[in-house]
Amino acid sequence: MTRKPKALLLMNRGTLDDQFDASRMSRLAQLVQLEDPAWTESLDEPGLSARLAEVEILITSWGVPKLDAARLDSMPLLRAVFHCAGTVRSFVSDELWDRGILVTNGADANAIPVAEFTFASIVLAGKKAQVLANDARIGREDWSYASARGELGNIGRTIGVVGFSRIGRRVVKLVQQLQDVTCLVADPYADPVAVAAAGGKLVELDQLLSESDIVSIHAPALPQTRHMIGAPQLALLRDNATLINTARGSLVDTAALEAACSDGRIHAILDVTEPEPLPAGSVLYDLPNVVLTPHIAGSLGTETRRMSDTALDELERYLAGKDLLAEVSAEDLSVSA
Repeated sequence: MTRKPKALLLMNRGTLDDQFDASRMSRLAQLVQLEDPAWTESLDEPGLSARLAEVEILITSWGVPKLDAARLDSMPLLRAVFHCAGTVRSFVSDELWDRGILVTNGADANAIPVAEFTFASIVLAGKKAQVLANDARIGREDWSYASARGELGNIGRTIGVVGFSRIGRRVVKLVQQLQDVTCLVADPYADPVAVAAAGGKLVELDQLLSESDIVSIHAPALPQTRHMIGAPQLALLRDNATLINTARGSLVDTAALEAACSDGRIHAILDVTEPEPLPAGSVLYDLPNVVLTPHIAGSLGTETRRMSDTALDELERYLAGKDLLAEVSAEDLSVSA
């Protein structure tokens, strides 16, 4: 019988409870050796050194600490990390890549609920539903406020998708369900053929902003994308256009957005902000044309188990010597989250 590698679950307690129910723990135990302790949320606990010295595989998720040189030195046999969440940026290190340790993530699985949330937001934004719900608190029985937010409806809309990422690609495909939709995509790295196959049209960012009724942001948070949507870009938006951000708050200049939304000309639906959460004094909390949610678009609760399943699928492929579908490299992180 082939020897099963020794593995350790590394994540915070709440994440472990959410992502690894009895059936998933059972599946994991069939693939690897889970010795005592099977789980930890810290690699620095006294008395863990003997266990770490034998670990060959880490199963990680939210709460994983930085895998720096010192921690990697404590796990000399480590050869693979299977991450049950999206980006690995917070815990990978140059030392990890230098040692040739394999890394996978659950970004594709995490893209599903974000794209679903975004599409729902787009449909509601077509009728200004979220903003009108805020207006109702003031207008009450006087429904004249319903005509003050521009044309309502979802036929013939132009939807702009900034970033043809895992999520952006899904959003482009989802909006094809809308009648007579035009979907514009801005992404300097995107293949025009792939964009067209998904139902979009690749254009420059300025054109997308000036022609779209609804703009949804799906670019990665990189130094070169910080505040890519600032005052000049916001000024290009049509009157009563809606800006949706379910990606990263740093992509939008918060001060510029506060100024642009203060006169009510444009609307914003923000699941992410910079900083996060916003300071209590931010004007965005009080503007009826702004909708704020507490970073809920991504995988939550039972949705997170989809990422666990992805990691377990990858682990099974890895142990069988098959090609992996979700491997991440250092080079990937230069253009993705």
